Amino acid sequence: MTGKTCAGPWASGTGADGRPRQVSLCHVVDNAWSRAEYGSQAVVWQTAVNPVVVLELLATGRWRGRGVLSPEAVDAVPFLDLPTAYGSPWGMCEGG
Repeated sequence: MTGKTCAGPWASGTGADGRPRQVSLCHVVDNAWSRAEYGSQAVVWQTAVNPVVVLELLATGRWRGRGVLSPEAVDAVPFLDLPTAYGSPWGMCEGG
């Protein structure tokens, strides 16, 4: 497999200014990079990296809590920083 893949959520709602807002978090991974770096294709790497990041945040104590927590209960920045540290940056795009 060659080329790149893009995955990420799209959200719509109301911005801090009270106006409607739509944003997409784009995580682009190149198959050649993920194959060379981790031995797997990009879609597999994108799927696998998220639980690895969460486990690292829990193990290091950067995320804490008891029971089942919603995504809003933890700081998103450490979660978003780690894929970049692993060599795969993300970006945020305004609009749908």
